[in-house]
Amino acid sequence: MLTPFYDPNKSYEENFEQGPFGAFADGEVVEQGESSLKFYFMGFKVNSPFGIPAGPLINGKFAQASLDKGFDIVTYKTVRTEKYSCHPWPNVLAVKVPESLTLGKDEEKLVANNDYKEPLSITNSFGVPSRTPEFWQEDIKKVLKNIRKGQILVGAFQRTKKEGQSTEGYVDNFVLAARLMKETGIKIMEVNFSCPNEGTSELLCYDTQNSVKVVKAIKAEIKNVPLIVKISYFKDDTILGNFVREVGSLVQGISAINTIFSEIVDEKGGEALPGRTHSGVCGASIKWAGLDMVKRLKKLREEYGYSYAIIGVGGVMNADDFFEYRDAGADIVMSATGAMWNPYLAKEIKERLR
Repeated sequence: MLTPFYDPNKSYEENFEQGPFGAFADGEVVEQGESSLKFYFMGFKVNSPFGIPAGPLINGKFAQASLDKGFDIVTYKTVRTEKYSCHPWPNVLAVKVPESLTLGKDEEKLVANNDYKEPLSITNSFGVPSRTPEFWQEDIKKVLKNIRKGQILVGAFQRTKKEGQSTEGYVDNFVLAARLMKETGIKIMEVNFSCPNEGTSELLCYDTQNSVKVVKAIKAEIKNVPLIVKISYFKDDTILGNFVREVGSLVQGISAINTIFSEIVDEKGGEALPGRTHSGVCGASIKWAGLDMVKRLKKLREEYGYSYAIIGVGGVMNADDFFEYRDAGADIVMSATGAMWNPYLAKEIKERLR
């Protein structure tokens, strides 16, 4: 494994100000070579059906570096309508998972430490921090100015939970975030219905009725801008089927998965993450869940006659994983943990796509 472009040993603020690191900091641009632009994403021609999901690209410097290294569909980390602080450091720790983090194992305590080795799984415990819209709007515009042919920047956003917030206020905050994102000139948006790191295990994607309300309100605001909805792993086929039936015709893409929520402890069984007992886990151990969701989303798309794009995320650590996702039915594949520790992952995949 190479030097990660996000340094787990530094705080979020230090990474934000000083990063990215490793090869993402060398300024070298990976030559695209001859591209026929034969792949499509939401109607746009792209060099490859591969990129980085919402998460590790915490600002424009990180996003630009990823584009320079040949990641063609990259997501600017989820933003909010106001400044929002990050959880205390540490946020990323290596997690010991004997095999896959399958159902049942996510209810066991997982030991986290600083021993980053393959097969790598990590905590993802940030709480969706955000700068002010004034900052992130300008930051996104800078990246958009430098976008190369065959590359796309996706803008991810979510609402901010307030005490005693009405359903109307809840929906309005999503709409405001979408409006602010649209003002940047971004071509594709992603709304986050999947984050477990705000202290709730009840995710919006498990509430079909409210999901529909939010998506309809967002689409009324952004009109023809393609919208992706980011969802988590669904244990129940009926609940997933209902969600896709109601939401799948309203959005242009469904991205799955985010992380698997688990209890995290240190080597002595104590607190590993200050003030948090649980964290989302990502990396190699959740690949099974991402693949499973892709297969189910493909089946449901065929069953309902829908046309949403399927974005497969979770445990894509190497080129073989990419092709496994494509074979499972993913139109687009994205890697967070794998890309963090291998800045040349896009290059390796594209060499095999030719």
